[in-house]
Amino acid sequence: MQTKEPIRCALYQMNPKVGDFRGNAEKILSVARKAADAGCSLLVTPEMSLVGYPAEDWLLRDDFCAKARAELQRLAEKLADFPDLGVLVGVPEVAEGHRFNSIAVLRAGRIEALCRKQHLPEYGVFDETRIFTPGNNTTVVTVEGVKVGLCICEDLWYPDVAQKAKAMGAEILAACNASPYEAGKARQRERTVVGHAAAAGLGLIYVNCTGGQDELIFDGASFVSDGQGTIGLRLTAFDEEFAVFETADRYEPVAAPEETPESELYKALTLAVRDYVRKSGFTDVVLGLSGGIDSAVVAAVAVKALGAEHVHAVMMPTRFTADLSVTEARKLASNLGIHYVVRPIEPLFAAFVSELSADFKDRKPDVTEENLQARIRGVLLMAYSNKFGQLVLTTGNKSETAVGYSTLYGDTAGAFAPIKDVFKTRVWTLAREINREAGFELIPETIITRAPSAELREGQTDQDSLPDYAELDAILARYMEKREDEKTIARETGLPESLVHRIVTLIHKNEYKRRQSPPGPKVSALAFGRDWRFPITAKI
Repeated sequence: MQTKEPIRCALYQMNPKVGDFRGNAEKILSVARKAADAGCSLLVTPEMSLVGYPAEDWLLRDDFCAKARAELQRLAEKLADFPDLGVLVGVPEVAEGHRFNSIAVLRAGRIEALCRKQHLPEYGVFDETRIFTPGNNTTVVTVEGVKVGLCICEDLWYPDVAQKAKAMGAEILAACNASPYEAGKARQRERTVVGHAAAAGLGLIYVNCTGGQDELIFDGASFVSDGQGTIGLRLTAFDEEFAVFETADRYEPVAAPEETPESELYKALTLAVRDYVRKSGFTDVVLGLSGGIDSAVVAAVAVKALGAEHVHAVMMPTRFTADLSVTEARKLASNLGIHYVVRPIEPLFAAFVSELSADFKDRKPDVTEENLQARIRGVLLMAYSNKFGQLVLTTGNKSETAVGYSTLYGDTAGAFAPIKDVFKTRVWTLAREINREAGFELIPETIITRAPSAELREGQTDQDSLPDYAELDAILARYMEKREDEKTIARETGLPESLVHRIVTLIHKNEYKRRQSPPGPKVSALAFGRDWRFPITAKI
């Protein structure tokens, strides 16, 4: 990291809360005290660290931005206690009738400089141009005689900002980021931004935020690299962390931690559930436990996220519920150590059927009666939620969500859907990972291996309505993530084109259900939510 003299710097991989100006500022202030005590000259925090990211349309409100500016000024004054420390804080800036995504440089009690983000992402989950105006100047500041070029997240996904900073005399780069997680992205992100910095001959201090924010997960995975692109410091993914280092011309390489995709997914979902619940002001969750794989995995993730004492489960059997489902659900609840009750809904179901019998005379039982059971369960779970202040977790996976294999206002009734972006085939491998980490059969083997069934009619299995999940997930992944057409999918998978067409039709016919379903964390390249935007009414 070619600098004239080494400088000591601190990285704060922060988990901010959107709109919590004072809370976020106090966290930065506390860490600044630690950085100053460690003899640091520079502290780098993430993009929008003062207000949280993404704050979305809050940023279009003048009062929100004014409060952020007032808190920034207050923080700057507080930091006067550490006059030798420069602090980079991510903030919204309002100037000249425009809004900018900016970094404030705070030092010696004042706002010394502001750096504006030049490249605004407008793809996938991002729509920053809706709110911000791009900056047009590169900012370089001096820290202990060393010139530090500043950039914000997307700026480093292009080569020009690093090159312009180099031309202005920068010796290192400091990047403030709010880069969301998806499977496989961390390595791509690292290759790209380190490559652009190294191409300019610059070392890089890369600080990403961590935490869950609604549908987005931020994995952190911050690092420091030298001018040759060697990474000499890595922060732990999915954790809030503070680290101190000294700049150097060359670092000894620090390898990325080896982790399986399932282990990474488990951590990501755990963080998403923990932050969604806690940042929403809840401590406890409730879910329906069916004896099936989906609810088992959601329960296990919730326990890891919140602790067993904060997870409550309700088994709601009917005449169609197998005895095995009841016994396995009870075993799972015991293994997890969660509060568990059995609340049979057969009397309620029978009452509904009886009450409607006159209107439904001469009509055979069909999906109507199946959906009644799911909706009764949803009503009961919401009753527990209201009475005890417990947030309802739903248990639908991505495969079911894609084709509408769910009951609106039934099993989709709830606040958060932890495995909404996890294909069914991956739910099984995630269950294996959960057991591996636990060191025993936390999720009973029978739950993992038994044929999946909604148990809403006698002898029902999922494959009565759907193809094998391996085939279904192959179609979904190619259609959604690769955007392949039906003929290409059929050719590449060897599956009948008629089957592919049926699945694609189901995807779009069930857009109305997804619009009325709870949010869930994005973990794939394309999730149902912020980066999936199709009309409900359309000819398909």
